Amino acid sequence: MSQLESISPDFISVTYGAGGSTRDRTIRITSEITARTHIPTVAHLTCVGSTRAELIEILSKYRDAGIKSILALRGDPTGGPRATWTATDGGLNHADELVSLAADFGGFTIGVAAFPDGHPASEGDFAKDIAVLLEKERRGASFATTQFFFDANKWSALVEALERKGSSLPVIPGILPVTNVAQLKRMTELSGTPVPPDLVRAVEKVVDQPDEVRKIGVEFATELCKNLIDSGAPGLHFYTMNTSTATREIFELIKDYGN
Repeated sequence: MSQLESISPDFISVTYGAGGSTRDRTIRITSEITARTHIPTVAHLTCVGSTRAELIEILSKYRDAGIKSILALRGDPTGGPRATWTATDGGLNHADELVSLAADFGGFTIGVAAFPDGHPASEGDFAKDIAVLLEKERRGASFATTQFFFDANKWSALVEALERKGSSLPVIPGILPVTNVAQLKRMTELSGTPVPPDLVRAVEKVVDQPDEVRKIGVEFATELCKNLIDSGAPGLHFYTMNTSTATREIFELIKDYGN
């Protein structure tokens, strides 16, 4: 946290585990970050595993902890994003309902998720993904952060489609610097995010050399960041995966880019 604080990020967020498995720990950690640092915190809130009353209680805890922003997500079932979704009894079924709940509660800036490569449940229906984002915006969302991806053109296509529908929703692209080959494979299998073949080939050649894997991951991510900045991205959201080394290296490489 102190290492990240040194580069003054606009915010830091803490996710839940699949199936809401780390919900209570996430609430405590997010509250501690707010109390111990000067970094604004975006707290995750998901439909999975919580009743409507429990969600209101979580919002109350976040408010009491001084948290001003939340990321409203449906959340992944216990089996991951491709598993069958089953709503919790007395809970909510979709993220747009969660946005409405948070907006009615009041006092929070509300963010939502976007998917440049398509949501796993939309089965390639890009128009459906756009319609869902527009509905979240209508209900009170004021920004979106994306699932990680590797092609800047996918982000541009998403943003342009929203703009054609009259949306003003800022969409912050999500960047995952590849630092661990096994973890990358697992995450892409779960999310369905396509990985550039040249990136796969490059990291597989040095799979047993962690420093070289991180170096390659940083190079690819830095190029993606520059392309996104050139395309007008409002910011960059890094998936640090509990280690800030690669993110801080990329920050040093791009901090003056475009100025």
